[in-house]
This record gives sequence, structure tokens and C-alpha cells, in this order.
Amino acid sequence: MIKFVVFLCGAIVMSFEILGSRVLAPNFGSSVFVWGSLISVFLSGLSAGYYLGGWLADRNPSSRKLSLMILIPGILFLTFPLYSAAIADWIFTKDLGIRVSPLLASVALFLAPSLFLGIVSPYTAKLMICSLHTSGRTIGTLYALSTFGSIVGTVVTSFYLITIAGTNALIVGQGILLIALSVPLFFMKLVCRAGEN
Repeated sequence: MIKFVVFLCGAIVMSFEILGSRVLAPNFGSSVFVWGSLISVFLSGLSAGYYLGGWLADRNPSSRKLSLMILIPGILFLTFPLYSAAIADWIFTKDLGIRVSPLLASVALFLAPSLFLGIVSPYTAKLMICSLHTSGRTIGTLYALSTFGSIVGTVVTSFYLITIAGTNALIVGQGILLIALSVPLFFMKLVCRAGEN
């Protein structure tokens, strides 16, 4: 279950980044500044999430808390169509320039979800480490799964999903997936804890 969670969250974060370009395009186009804004904001969110996830993982980690970390971006995705266009339009009307405007819109729309999804890998690593002798392999496996998920999410979204469904529908669908994923985690009791062996 945990490995599937890591894979799926990796897939969703990159799929969301691809879809982010479609979200910003009506107001800001698809210039190098838009892509630079998207990539830098997602990397910033993931980096902060990795750090925060590691910090939280050292404070009595549980599958129930992990469930909450996944539920929050699920809710943000589910409600995304309700606020994304209004935020993008408002920033566009401020006319802050071709560099600052897409950067600010990217921060407002994509930083929080990417941060929470970044928490998943280090947090799940702590939940799955049963022994210091296998910690390297466990961490390596989880980050490999996350990265493989990101590759799958990128390819499937850009090559297939965008052609068969609208941007908002896909983002809402991702929100439903994350919320559905958080439910069994809430009721799970992981036996493995770091430092037990």
C-alpha cells in the first residue's frame, strides 16, 4: 500500500505540473517565463516538502498523519476549478510584467499542493524503515518509485489524458484519487517503525 501511495503521488505531482501550463496559458501564454515559473515553484514546493516531511517523520509518524498530508492536497485539487481562474485573472489584471506575473500565479496556485506531495516520500520512508541495516535500500526504493511515478504521470498526461479530458476535469480527478487514497491510510496501523530493530 505504501509503495503504491509513493508511486501515485509522484505521478500526480508531475501530471499537475504539466496541467499547470494549461492553467496559466489563457492569461500568461506558454513562454519560457511560464515554464520557468512552473518548474521553479514545483521544485521549491517539493524541496520544502522533503525537508518538512523529514522533520515531521521524526515526530511520532503514523499512517493516520500521512493520510492527512495526502487529504489536504486532495481537497485543494478537488476545489481547484473554484478558485484557480479567479486568482490567475486577478494577478493578470495587476500587470506585473511577463516574468513576475506567471511566477506569482504559480506560487499562488501550485506551491502548497506540491509542498504537501513532497512530504510523502520522506514520511513514508520513516514509516517503512524497520532496521538501520536496510534503511538505504528502503529509501532508495521509495524515491525510485516516486521518480518512476513522475515519469509515468508526465508521459500519460501529456501524451494521452490532455487529449481526452479537460484540464479542470483531470485536476479534480486527481483530487478524488488523493482523497480516496487517504481513506485506507487513515485506518491503517503500520507495524514497522524506525528504530525498533
